[in-house]
Parts: sequence; structure tokens; C-alpha cells
Amino acid sequence: MTDFRYVGPPRLGRGLDRHQRIDQTAHRAVHGEFRRRGLRELLALAEEVDLRGRGGAAFPFARKLKAVVSAARRQDAQTVVLVNATEGEPASAKDKLLMSRAPHLILDGAMLAALALGAREVVIGVTDGGRAGRSIRSAVVESNLGGFVRVVRLPERFVTGEGGALVNGVNGAPALPPGRKVRAADRGVDGLPTLLSNAETFAQLALLSQLGADLYRAIGTPEEPGTVLLTVWGPSGRPVVVEAPAGTPLFQVLDLGRADVGQGVLMGGYHGAWLTPTAANRARVSRADIARAGAALGAGIILPLAADVCPLGEVARVAVYMGMETAGQCGPCRLGLPALARSLRALAEGDSRSEALAAVRQGMQVVKGRGACHHPDGTSRFIASALEVFEEDVATHLAAGGCGRPVRGLLPIDGEEAAAEESEDTGLRLTVDWTRCAGHGLCGHLVPDLVSLDEHGFPVVESTSVPRRLLRQAHQAIEMCPALALRFRDP
Repeated sequence: MTDFRYVGPPRLGRGLDRHQRIDQTAHRAVHGEFRRRGLRELLALAEEVDLRGRGGAAFPFARKLKAVVSAARRQDAQTVVLVNATEGEPASAKDKLLMSRAPHLILDGAMLAALALGAREVVIGVTDGGRAGRSIRSAVVESNLGGFVRVVRLPERFVTGEGGALVNGVNGAPALPPGRKVRAADRGVDGLPTLLSNAETFAQLALLSQLGADLYRAIGTPEEPGTVLLTVWGPSGRPVVVEAPAGTPLFQVLDLGRADVGQGVLMGGYHGAWLTPTAANRARVSRADIARAGAALGAGIILPLAADVCPLGEVARVAVYMGMETAGQCGPCRLGLPALARSLRALAEGDSRSEALAAVRQGMQVVKGRGACHHPDGTSRFIASALEVFEEDVATHLAAGGCGRPVRGLLPIDGEEAAAEESEDTGLRLTVDWTRCAGHGLCGHLVPDLVSLDEHGFPVVESTSVPRRLLRQAHQAIEMCPALALRFRDP
């Protein structure tokens, strides 16, 4: 179970010192009776405290609500409330803690919005099939909302949490980002105007309704009132969820996670950016202050990197994961990110050194602003920030081929056992029949992990056997070779 700690009196976590899980009866005792609010009243509350989304983008909640109302009137359509509780970012644990231990706060917030909108239904998108998923389903039953609220299980992938991917998944399509931007407020669940926001956002809305604007903004900063939920990773390799008023010093939050700034602190997860130790020691936990320090608060992920590990190796490991977690719908995702990860891994392992660094920089430029979703941009931002903050380590790798420190897997990645299985060798190797090959170069584009192209466009095949994760692409390259020159050979 994820530990919960707090700075000052907790709000979202109120009662968690006495209850492992706050059921409906305990929830009413802790937070009071549910009070329905009209649309104008709810909008006024959200605007008065400038309630922002807690899923990463920090979009003003009142503006989303107004957009849904406007679209519904324009289309003469019903509305839907969609709770994003997928938490696909492997370094985040705050929403799972809310679902596991305080699910009725999420439900209250979603019902406030649904009743104010006159919505057709509430949908809660989850990826967790364990305790968190069971808890939110139980909360729906405890509240007798089974006919109005439905919980939809989606694949546990990084891109599932993207708004368009979530809507696609709920609608029965693959949970992948759409190729073009479609606002959920205009066309979401079943094509209806949909109010889509993060699980913590709805929990904060419930608190705001119970406390009122004045009491809600009694803590935090004038620009960012209230508390934030943060996922803090310490030396134990396990997350701690911390609730703190906005404006709390970052070092104080790290201390609650038994951590210090180490070599640097990652803010905002794997689409976020790194802070130097000096910047981290000066920063406060608020959107504005973290932005001034050079990063973003995002979904509240705080990940310090210990001094005894190889920064480049840790970052390269995540880059490989991010390359595998793409939607695979555009060139920057399908080809650009895996190539970027290979170059970064080569730099970390001391291969091709300066050439690898040049390839990393070129790879970031190639994918920037060209993806069908934000995944390539977010990943390249994470890598670019690492190259800047860990500049000395990069120089050491360039000069000596490594820094001598191990990669310990401190940056969490989902499904590492499955990934290891996917990396197992099949025993098959690719080979080229040079009596047939005409240098079309298609194989180098279809399976770049195994085939590169020389200066004349002819294939250079890796001598290693094909890992299981690349077997499908290898078969495709063989089948699509125009000259029928590519084939498998036994080891």
C-alpha cells in the first residue's frame, strides 16, 4: 500500500489516519453531506479559486465546463462527465491512492458536475484491475449510482491517459490518441459534449463545494489556493503520496519522502523536465514557481535521482520504454522515438560517443512538433532537459565511454518483467541474399533496430538474433521486400 503523508492538516487525505478506506458512511462523517449546486453556482466557485486540472495540463476547470455547456446548446445534445482515472504515467500514484482510499471524493465531484450539467451519465475510465479499480467500483455500488455511473477498464499503457485516447477507449475503439485534435467538450463519449477531467480534479471540486471558496483558499498561495497531491519517490524505490499546500518548499516535500535532491529532480514525470540540485533546493511546489525554476509541476510527480547511479543510463532506460509506449500512428512515434532511444542508449553505453550525441540532438529535432499527439514532444523534452542538467555526466561519457556508476532502475517503469520477456532472443537472424538485393532500403525503415542503411542505401544487418518484440516487424520486412532478398537464417 502506498504511504500517505502531509504538510499541515490534510484535506483530500482527511480521515486516512483513521481509515484504510473511507466508505460512504465514513465519507459523510468526515466530509459532510452532499450538497447539490446549480451550474452558475458551481461555475462561480471554480472561477473564484481558479480551479485547475490536476492531470498535467492545468487547464481552468470553469472554462472546460463552459465549453461543454456551449457545445450542448449549439448541438442541442445531452452531455457526459468523463473522469480520467487511468494514471498511465508509471511514476504517478496519487490518483490510485484516491481511488483506493477516498473514492467518494471523486464520485462527489463527478456528480456535482453531472447534476449541474443535467448530464446523461458519468463514466470513470480506469486501467487498474487491482485494489484501486475494485474500490471505485465498490464506491459506485455503495452510493447506489450503478444506473448512472459506469466504470470502464482500459489497457494499462502510457498513452491511454491522453484525452483523445481515453475517449476512443470508452467508445469501444483502440485507446490511442486520434490523428487530429478533437475536443472532448465538442465531441466525446458517444459523440456527445463531454466534460473530461482528472480524478484529483473532481475530488478537489468536491472539497471546494464542501468548504466554500473562502475556506478553500485559506491555505496555499493567492494565485494557487488549496493543496496539491504529489507522488514523491525516495531511496526505498517506492512512492509516497504527499498532500501539501501550494507554495510548500520542495525540499520539505522531499524530506517527507525520505529523499533529498541528489543529482537532480525530475518534475512532471516522463513528459516533464529536470531541475538542478540548486534549483530544486530553492523551488516551491506551485505551478508558477516550478515553471520559473525551469520545469512544470504537471501531475505532481517528484522524482529525485540518487548520487550513486548513472544519470544517462537511467534516462536512456526510460527513453527505450517511451519508444515502446508510442501509439505507433505517425513517423515521429513509430520510428523517431525508438531511433532516439537507440542513440541515447549508445551514448550511455559508450558506443559511437560523439556520433551518438549528435544523433540524439538530431533525433529530438526530427520529432519536435511533428507528432499526431504530444508524446514525441514530451519525450524529447524529458531527454533534452536531462542532457542539460546532467551535462557533466554527458561530458564524462564522451571522454571515457561511461561514468563507472551503475544503472539501478530508480526511474519506475511499468511491466519490466514483460519487457524483459519481449527482449528474449528468438534464435532467428536476418540475412540478405545479395544476388537479389537492389538497395530499395525499405527494410531499414520497417525494422530500424535490426537493419541500418549504408551511404548507398543498401542494408547493414545486425548480427544478433531477433528479439521477440521485433519478430512481427521482421516478418513484415521480409514479406514487403520488393526484391525478396531479406530472409531468416538459423543461428
